[in-house]
Amino acid sequence: MRYGLFVSAQYPENADLGGILHEHLEQVRFAADNGFSSVFAGQHFLSTPFQMLQPVPLLARLAAESGDLRVGCGILLAALLNPVELAEQAATLDVICDGRFVLGVGLGYRAEENLVFGVTSRRARVLESKLDVARRLLEGERVTAEGPGYRLEDAAIGVRPIAEPRPPIWMAANSDAAVRRAARVADTWFANPHVTVEELQRQLDFFRQERGSAPTELPAMREVCVRRTDDEAIDVARPFLDNKYKSYVSWGQSEALPPTDTLRRNWDELRMNRFIIGSPETAIDQVRHHRNDLGIDHLVFRLQWPGLPHMEAMETLRWLVGEVIPAV
Repeated sequence: MRYGLFVSAQYPENADLGGILHEHLEQVRFAADNGFSSVFAGQHFLSTPFQMLQPVPLLARLAAESGDLRVGCGILLAALLNPVELAEQAATLDVICDGRFVLGVGLGYRAEENLVFGVTSRRARVLESKLDVARRLLEGERVTAEGPGYRLEDAAIGVRPIAEPRPPIWMAANSDAAVRRAARVADTWFANPHVTVEELQRQLDFFRQERGSAPTELPAMREVCVRRTDDEAIDVARPFLDNKYKSYVSWGQSEALPPTDTLRRNWDELRMNRFIIGSPETAIDQVRHHRNDLGIDHLVFRLQWPGLPHMEAMETLRWLVGEVIPAV
């Protein structure tokens, strides 16, 4: 099992982003010094009610502190981006990371983002076509292609990635159709942080069938908070996760999320079926389940949500490296 740190990069509107950036650098240094394998950051636009740093420049800065960690986008909204920009940004980050970059992509779900980029219909088809162009460019091909917002005539990018034949492509997916798409067009599926373990098992079964072969790695992201007891971990995480997931619902992702009344009332269900929140013993059992029963071999931990103090995120990191990871 490999472990990753997901840098939240979402903050309340009045937060000091300069100070928070330095806190994230400390988190990355700690992860790099204590056996983690990767660091990731994600993407949204027009992120009200949160401030949110964009992942490409953020990851370039984090890479300077990351040692041998893999550095990945988790995810870029590839359907909204020009495929040439996507390919050149990925190639540049791969050079910065000495060939350790992971290109995570996804369709996204927010109508506001889709509208401002003018991608409001046939979005899945747009995603696949743009990703195909970016992949071919990253592999050194000269490409002729045309689609929404782009037209290439025998075009090639000038920056080549170090990774051969290109950085690995991880695709985020919620629905069954999206998981099948990931099996067809990406190197692996990057499972979302709020899918239940039962749903994850079901979707993994047909993901593997659709691929026809096992991927070289199988990552998943999970919301994580570890404290001495289950109750203490819930008390720390709950206010901030409540706020985070209420915002997800307001952004239009309600179909993929636990019902808001469950989020408010039944934290035992959330802890055991969606999140890794509890004592070291609880976390160890859940990580083992992901590895032994589901076949997940790269767990990316998101352990900070808008408003959660840096010291609380660091406390979870210390519990993970001191008690949980050594016991798994």
